[in-house]
Amino acid sequence: MWPDKESNIDFLNFNETAESITDLITEKHLLPISVGIFGDWGAGKSSVLELTKKALEKRGQDHIQVHFDAWLYQGYDDAKAALLETIASTLIKEAEGNKGLTKKAKEFAGRINKIRMLGLLMDGGAALAGIPTMGAMQKLASFFSGGDDGEFGTEDIKGGLEGAKELAKEQQGLIGPQKIKSPPKEIKEFREAYSKLLEEFNKPLVVYVDNLDRCSPFNAISTLEAMRLFLFLPNTAFVIAADEDMIRLAVSEYHKGATQRHQTDYLDKLIQIPVHVPRPGLLEIRAYLMMLIAQDHGVDEVQQEKLRGLLENSLRMSWKQSQITIDELLDDKDISDIAELRSKFVVAEQLAPLLAESPNINGNPRIVKRLLNQIRMRKRTAHRRGMQLDEKTITKLVLFERCLGTQATNKLYELIDRENGFPKVLADLENPEVEFEKINLPEEWKLDLGFIEKWSKLPPKFSGVNLTPAAYLSRESIPMGVVNAVMSGAAQKLVGMLMKQKVRVSKVNSDAIGVTPKEEFMPVMDALIDNFKAIGDWSVTPDGVYGALLLAKQDKKCAANFLTYLKGLPKQRWLSPIMKDLEGTK
Repeated sequence: MWPDKESNIDFLNFNETAESITDLITEKHLLPISVGIFGDWGAGKSSVLELTKKALEKRGQDHIQVHFDAWLYQGYDDAKAALLETIASTLIKEAEGNKGLTKKAKEFAGRINKIRMLGLLMDGGAALAGIPTMGAMQKLASFFSGGDDGEFGTEDIKGGLEGAKELAKEQQGLIGPQKIKSPPKEIKEFREAYSKLLEEFNKPLVVYVDNLDRCSPFNAISTLEAMRLFLFLPNTAFVIAADEDMIRLAVSEYHKGATQRHQTDYLDKLIQIPVHVPRPGLLEIRAYLMMLIAQDHGVDEVQQEKLRGLLENSLRMSWKQSQITIDELLDDKDISDIAELRSKFVVAEQLAPLLAESPNINGNPRIVKRLLNQIRMRKRTAHRRGMQLDEKTITKLVLFERCLGTQATNKLYELIDRENGFPKVLADLENPEVEFEKINLPEEWKLDLGFIEKWSKLPPKFSGVNLTPAAYLSRESIPMGVVNAVMSGAAQKLVGMLMKQKVRVSKVNSDAIGVTPKEEFMPVMDALIDNFKAIGDWSVTPDGVYGALLLAKQDKKCAANFLTYLKGLPKQRWLSPIMKDLEGTK
């Protein structure tokens, strides 16, 4: 099994991107600077962050590096303070052994207590504007706002006083006896203290902000706002990993009514240089699969690094020479069971085009890794049950499920059941004497004819093989495997939002679809259809149908899938216009 986390070992030639970012943050005349690493869910943003840190360390230049995972502070009362305190604690640790610097670093950290107090007051203002907050600030806000009806009552005054007491108690000992100055003066002195402190350290500070797009809009924007305190201060670099579209959505949610231009202006002011994570192509996915397989095969670190170096060099030189062959890659390597590893590499080479080119995978590294884990889990389940299923058979079926969706997969298993494990359509697909265009494919399979043709050529051949055990195993795994195992948090959230939609038009849901990677659309539609199967009464339009229609209008495969499902329902008057709409989308 492979861990679903960022890596500081480069399997996808992301080192080139990391080196470019390192070039930027090590150019003294470019500091201060903010760099955005943009990419979809699972594209490898966190790995690029890790590789950038590693590249910076390799150069031997002295930097103070801070890693801030915004998602860890998702439930934190004051997201601004979390970032400030993380930076301050790093500076105090960096100053250890130098009494003078330690004292100044602690004094700087003390100023954050004041900034934190100001941040809580600003959150109070946010509460008055309708932004949800927690604890004492909610009570205090109700006092300032005059209650729900705009008039003060006994409970409002009581709640406000309790909130004020809680705030005073919470801040006691944090800000000391000094009186807080006005926010502009306090922030000015904070920035001056930081600049002087960093000047004494005589080395740049690099702050890596990760998982910003996993946070709520409020916390995401709060973290970005905290960064503004440091922008344009000497010797400072921020490197932020995020899904650009998700941050734009957060801006529009936080600043109600913000136009597209306002969202762009906001991002441009905070992130000076955007760097987009390159989408892996066929050669990158080939190399990625081979390295994952080498890890799983038990290849030791020394030999792994030799393989990785050869693959990386081949990728970098792919513009002028052919890719390295499997035999060239394995030549003169001290690896046990090398013949077995070679066989696995051959399968990886055959899988790479489908994983790189299928619109439901699009070479997304996280989806690729999760699919491999899903295959491995099924293989182990089959072994425990005494089922004689090889990994290639399971892999071929998992690919079908992911790329064509639940409707098409159910049709495949229906054919396997009906024809006692030997569906004729699979034999026709694998017969070189039968023209592909003349094969009578099920309607559900016509979503992607190009995929079907390539998939049928993958080993192993299914004609002449009883697929009943494989179908049984896969069918048991579909609800967990297809929907949950390889779907991002954003996609799962989209399912919930679309299932609540009661009307044809929803700007909020349209925006949510817009920031969901296209390779997630089919799993989302599959999840919606699974939810619809629990509905017993179709005499009236159930919640979620218009949400599914909204998604279908954005993707032809989703439209075909949804239409196929609706055709199997009892005829209803309200269904006719929806089906006609879908017919026009196909």
